[in-house]
Amino acid sequence: MTVYVIAQLKMTDRAAYDRYQARFFEVFRQFSGRLLAADEQPAVLEGDWERDKLVMMSFPDEASFRAFEQSPGYQEISRDRKAGAEAVVLLVKGFAPVS
Repeated sequence: MTVYVIAQLKMTDRAAYDRYQARFFEVFRQFSGRLLAADEQPAVLEGDWERDKLVMMSFPDEASFRAFEQSPGYQEISRDRKAGAEAVVLLVKGFAPVS
C-alpha cells in the first residue's frame, strides 16, 4: 500500500538545510520514492501555519520508506536536515485498492 510522507519545516540554519537538500536526491532515488511537492509558500486556506516549507513524498509501501529513512546514506545527510530545520514529519497510509 502506498504511503505518503509529509514534512512541515521551520528553517533554523539555511546553510545546513541547503547542504541536506543538495545531497537528498542521490539518496532518495535509490528507494523508489517520488517527490510530490516541495513548496516554500503554500497557500494557507484555514488556520495558522508557522512553518517555512512543506514537502510531500510517496513510497510504494512502508517498508520502502523505512529502508530509505534508516539507510546509512540518509542517516548521514539527515544530520544537516536536523541542524537546518525543525520538522513535523507525518507518515500517512494510502487507501487499499478496491477490488
